[in-house]
Amino acid sequence: MTTPTDPAPLRVVAVTYSPGATLVDFVDSLAQATSRPVEVVLADNGSTDGAPDRAAARHPHVRVLRTGGNIGYGAAANAGLADLRTGRALIANPDLRFAPGSVDELLAAADRWPRAATLGPAIMTPDGELYPSARDLPRLSTGAGHALLGWAWPSNPWTARYRRERETPRERPAGWLSGSCLLVDLEAFWSVGGFDAGYFMYFEDVDLAERLTRRGWLHVYVPTAVVEHEGGHATRREPHRMQRVHHTSALRYLSHQYPLRRHAPLRAAFRAGLGARMLVSYVSGRVAAGARFQRRAGELAGRVAAEPTEN
Repeated sequence: MTTPTDPAPLRVVAVTYSPGATLVDFVDSLAQATSRPVEVVLADNGSTDGAPDRAAARHPHVRVLRTGGNIGYGAAANAGLADLRTGRALIANPDLRFAPGSVDELLAAADRWPRAATLGPAIMTPDGELYPSARDLPRLSTGAGHALLGWAWPSNPWTARYRRERETPRERPAGWLSGSCLLVDLEAFWSVGGFDAGYFMYFEDVDLAERLTRRGWLHVYVPTAVVEHEGGHATRREPHRMQRVHHTSALRYLSHQYPLRRHAPLRAAFRAGLGARMLVSYVSGRVAAGARFQRRAGELAGRVAAEPTEN
């Protein structure tokens, strides 16, 4: 039985959309990530693979919250937190694996930074590379340089400055933190209305950080907390649609930063630049896909030619 001195369960919200087998590792790794009890809410956007229901059947601390359809990442995360207004909660992608003690590290850092609205861990790729998840807010100079050159010249100085990837990892404030894993102060989160549901996917974390920053809140990177993020599920399923969504979200964010009538030429330039970037990305993706197809076809033809024929 819970006594008054027992800590309340930490709410962990994961937005699910047919997450597959990765959800098993997500839930299982939480057991070693924190000494606190947790309650996991799977804000489900219409999964068809049964993974969320299997997780809820297997674990009594996991429940599925149906959102009614694929309403987007931010809107679903908001739904998973709608009944909580104070304290802290964790928002995380369902394809994460938490290192032992990682959530406790975030909670301890939150105590050290009382003005932190969000705190984020070091995010590692499955290949063991550190993902640059604690970045500056995009500004006109760095944002334009990163958008125009980042895909073709990843080491350009604008991208490096924006992503802050050449710095030694240390606990520090950041402009924004990746929404794939965020410990949030709920009072701060709801003071700005949570995520803007107008972003279906991408940039909802940037927009949240920018609005919270205007109110004096901080965003703190905590590299002693480590998670591994597989990533890319939505992109692999629908790559061209996700490209369009990404660029649409980028345009929405930048347009909100420059909303006045005198900014109309700048918004038009954003639209043209992002449209051109999306076209180049689409064409290069088609070319790369064609090259992969031709390579596979050539390998198959070689194998067939090498096989003996029957008389």
